[in-house]
Amino acid sequence: MLKLTAFMAGLLFGLGLLLSGMTNPTKVLAFLDLAGAWDPSLALVMIGAIGAAIGPITWARKQTGSLLGNPMQLPTKRELDRRLIGGSLVFGVGWGIAGICPGPAVASLLTGHWQFIVFVLAMLAGMGVFTALERRRIP
Repeated sequence: MLKLTAFMAGLLFGLGLLLSGMTNPTKVLAFLDLAGAWDPSLALVMIGAIGAAIGPITWARKQTGSLLGNPMQLPTKRELDRRLIGGSLVFGVGWGIAGICPGPAVASLLTGHWQFIVFVLAMLAGMGVFTALERRRIP
């Protein structure tokens, strides 16, 4: 049941990314181009996603376990630190350069476009570097 639920959630998320235009790098770059031909439509998508998430997150914070019986695992850290700000900057610069972020990149892999494949490979390499550095940092 857990795998089926995960598959359905991923499928719904991927379809939402495709339908909203988040998998189209040209549309994403137009959204990020505030000084040029700005396309505000993705802002509406993001506002809708935040609105749709408020109820389930509020409910989840009050629970000790998920609907499938697993422990509830929500972030507890609230303060801004150098690592969070640095990671956000790296993510934002990468998003601005490529017009792709991780979710839409994975959802777009089956299109066969080499750009998405290169992006996902670079993302996985970055995750590997981060993991290696974290292992060195924590004894």
